[in-house]
Amino acid sequence: MSTETLAEVTQSIREIRETLLENGKWRAEADRQIIEWKAERAEADRRYDQLMEESRREYNRQAEEYNRNFNELIEQSKETDRRMKETDKRVGSLGSRIGQIVENMVYGDIMSQFRELGYKVSARSQNKEFGEEGTSESGEIDLLLEDGDVAILIEAKTTLKTDHVREHVERLEKYRRYIDSGNSGEKRRYIGAVAGTVVASNVIEFAHSNGLYVIIQSARDVKIVETPEGFKAKEW
Repeated sequence: MSTETLAEVTQSIREIRETLLENGKWRAEADRQIIEWKAERAEADRRYDQLMEESRREYNRQAEEYNRNFNELIEQSKETDRRMKETDKRVGSLGSRIGQIVENMVYGDIMSQFRELGYKVSARSQNKEFGEEGTSESGEIDLLLEDGDVAILIEAKTTLKTDHVREHVERLEKYRRYIDSGNSGEKRRYIGAVAGTVVASNVIEFAHSNGLYVIIQSARDVKIVETPEGFKAKEW
């Protein structure tokens, strides 16, 4: 073998060795990348599973909270219904008691008591509504006594309070405006009275100071409270 041929063979062997070494490096790099990819994939799977678990737990928590709130709303609705029924019952009872007061005045001697005070009442009407319903100028009069020149507007409450007296004064003013707006030419005078089964002394004084008569019911009897000296019924 010539020296030139031996050099070529040696060069070839060297190139082959370098190629093998290069391939080995490439293979090692490929293996390393595969290992990294698998690690990244495992981490991605882990994070995915974690997110799914967290989502499941959050969903369950929200579902439980929704169910709890829903059940609370049901209980609140039941409680509201119960209270509304109780309120309706109380209102019905209150209306019945007020109606009883008016009935006792109608069938008692309240008209004769006003006659003794100088009012020649001869007619009466109950639950008289006036004005356009739903407007600020509408209202209802529990009992209206009439004697031609004068009409007595009576408001009845179970427990009479000063606010009720103020409201009745406003009601008398509204009724006066209502009558005047009708252009009927009616010049009849209107006076007021308030009635109740429970009436404190300060309420009686307040009503008298506003020019109103006070009527108190005791059992089935009704009585006009004696007015103070110098009292004069206010006219509208």
